Parts: sequence; C-alpha cells; structure tokens
Amino acid sequence: MQIPIILIGPMCAGKTTVGEKVATKLNIPQYSMDDMRFSYYQEIGFSKETQQNIREKQGFQGLYAYWKPFEAYAVKRILEDYKHAVIDFGAGHSVYEDMGLFQQIEKILKPYQSLVLLLPSADREESIQILHQRLHQITDDKDVFELNKHFVTHSSNYKLAKQTIYTKGKSADTIAEEIILSI
Repeated sequence: MQIPIILIGPMCAGKTTVGEKVATKLNIPQYSMDDMRFSYYQEIGFSKETQQNIREKQGFQGLYAYWKPFEAYAVKRILEDYKHAVIDFGAGHSVYEDMGLFQQIEKILKPYQSLVLLLPSADREESIQILHQRLHQITDDKDVFELNKHFVTHSSNYKLAKQTIYTKGKSADTIAEEIILSI
C-alpha cells in the first residue's frame, strides 16, 4: 500500500468524510487541505485584505483566480509535511486552468500512486445534480454551484487521478474499504 493516500474531487464529493474513514481503518492520521490551506498560503504572501478586495470588486471568480497559485503551493507543502497519512484536497487544489500551474501539479503528484478521484457517478451530469443537492444544504450562492460544475467537468481531476471511485448509493465505510482494497 502506498502512502500518502490522496483524495481529490469536487465540493461535497465526500473527500473529508471518506478520508476520515480510511485513516481510521488504517490507523494513520488524516489531514484536510481545507483546514490547513490558509497557513500554507500565508507562507508565500497571501493576504486576507487582498482577498476581500478582490471578492468585493471581482466576485467569486476573481477570488478563485487569486487563490490558484496559493493552491498549487499548498499541494506541494502538504505533501512535504505529511507523508504517512490520508490527505483530502480542497476541490480547487486539483483543478488548474493555467497550463503552467497544471503541469507543476502534475509533476508534483506523478509519484503518488494512491491518488483517488471521488465522484458520485460516471455520468458527469448526474454527478453535478447530486453534488448540487448536497451543496444546497450549505449555500445558495450561484457562483459556488457554477464553480463546482466546473470542478466536475474540467479535465484536471481526470488527468491527475490514478483511479476514480463512484460513490452514489454507497456508505462512507464502503467507499473507504473500496479505496483500501484498491491501493
């Protein structure tokens, strides 16, 4: 079994929940990028003030663009810090529109064989529908829904993942077992 185990996918795909289950079953730590990302971002000049100004002037899409270089850096850093763990990425940490950033991430992730994409379904439209239902429990922000659709349809996750596990109708425990058996 290759460690770390890295879980990627769109928002509300179950990365953190499944990651916790896998970590418990393997008796190793679990780290969620969403909990740690801002400390990594600050290492290279992230500013909450700049973030707020961009959000006010350019909306969520501007904010998303501001985050991308910081996200790429955070991927490198979390993998340096936690080698024997389950790591679940934030939804944006595996999706890059900028080819230079994507190639950087692709190179960083290439050695990691236990890189699993979680999606509800092989049918992308069905995945979008299921994830939108889950997102409605958290937000009504249309920009977030559009961004998550982008995460499902963009090629980055599919190119980076060493395997994809479809989760529709499965419990987190079942998905965790499937991951463990497959790595």
